[in-house]
Amino acid sequence: MGYKDLEIYKLSHTLAIKVHKMILNLPRFEMYEEGRQIRKSSKAIPANIVEGYGRKEYQQDYRRYLIVAHASCNETIEHLAILYKTGSLTDRETFDYLVQNYDSLSRRLNKFIQAFNK
Repeated sequence: MGYKDLEIYKLSHTLAIKVHKMILNLPRFEMYEEGRQIRKSSKAIPANIVEGYGRKEYQQDYRRYLIVAHASCNETIEHLAILYKTGSLTDRETFDYLVQNYDSLSRRLNKFIQAFNK
């Protein structure tokens, strides 16, 4: 089994691509401000899962990267909320989809970290 088989990786990878595409519809000024921040945080999730998996022989490193991925997931949710509440992200369906799926991913990451600790 590799990292590509992990559900947390699959979901985070898919969501990062959706966020990247969503940013293309933001107002121009947001593409370089909040858009840059959310792009970085959303892409950091799968990247940290992959990097941690590559260090799985060193359990503390793996755990640390999973915790960073979890923090980036929560950061992404906050960026989505800011974009929506400021009116830069006007598509309610996209907002709801992303928030619901990032919330699910956050819970899954938390459970994965808890299981890893046992």
